[in-house]
Amino acid sequence: MKVSVIIPVYNAAGTIKKVLDACLEIDYEDIEIIAVDDGSTDSTADIVAGYPVKLIRKPNGGPASARNAGWKSAGGDICFFTDADCLPDANVLKFIVGHFNDDKVGGAGGTYGIANPERLLATLIHAEIVSRHDSMPALVDYLGSFNCAYRKKALEAAGGFNEEYKSASAEDNDLSYRVLNNGYKLVFDTRAEVAHFHEASLWRYLKEQFKHGIWRVKLYKDHRDRTGGDSYGGIFDFIQPPLAVLAAIGLPFSRYESFRLPYLVIVVIYTVMQMPRPVSIAVKTGSARNLLLAPVTFLRGFARGFGLLAGIVRFGL
Repeated sequence: MKVSVIIPVYNAAGTIKKVLDACLEIDYEDIEIIAVDDGSTDSTADIVAGYPVKLIRKPNGGPASARNAGWKSAGGDICFFTDADCLPDANVLKFIVGHFNDDKVGGAGGTYGIANPERLLATLIHAEIVSRHDSMPALVDYLGSFNCAYRKKALEAAGGFNEEYKSASAEDNDLSYRVLNNGYKLVFDTRAEVAHFHEASLWRYLKEQFKHGIWRVKLYKDHRDRTGGDSYGGIFDFIQPPLAVLAAIGLPFSRYESFRLPYLVIVVIYTVMQMPRPVSIAVKTGSARNLLLAPVTFLRGFARGFGLLAGIVRFGL
């Protein structure tokens, strides 16, 4: 099966060379590489033009729009998606493509490695993702677009990525759900890996999580049956942001005796919910440093929670 590797790119001059170098090292015979420049204002397109890959230039429309432009021009039966800050392992397609021998499989995906292990926050983010991926079953209901492949005919049947999702958040969930609704299976394989430059700045990470909250509102409006979570995130991920918002807006009222106990209960529950995964990761890895994930997820809940409020304002309920 021919595979088209599709990379949406926007202002990625700092990483795109490494990404393309990694893609050109993928050990697979029948392959084409398509980079879709989504209206970059830096030197990204000029850098890509110097590589033996197909370059598509388009006005900025967001990652969903860029991926659609890529797969629609693809010559492969299988469309493999990765991002402009991800370095695919040389063997990634060997693990991915075999799953498509089953005609019922519409998509297959894999996990993250880490491309910047020298950065503390990046290692904490990565440790959490690995923990989640290790507990995912082989058949899933969600594939992340950083490392996933779909049959081109499955993309055609689903209409591709929904371009109403303008940000890099939830557009891959939405596609996964629609492909599943068309009767296909989705497969997850932890052997298939791409190394990712995880966020190293806490402020930028929390801004990303704020956007995550905004777009989750649209996702849950579009797929009301998915509000309980999916293979990657469960009910706790759904509960924590509202609890964080309650803790924040309740703070001024906590000085009143009648509100003090309920407020403390909310804060204690929210705080305790941060601990199981960091403790589990610390025990499994033997590194107490991974306990620092707890304050990160504590702050993340507030970012996502206020993002949800912004999303409700933007999209309604």
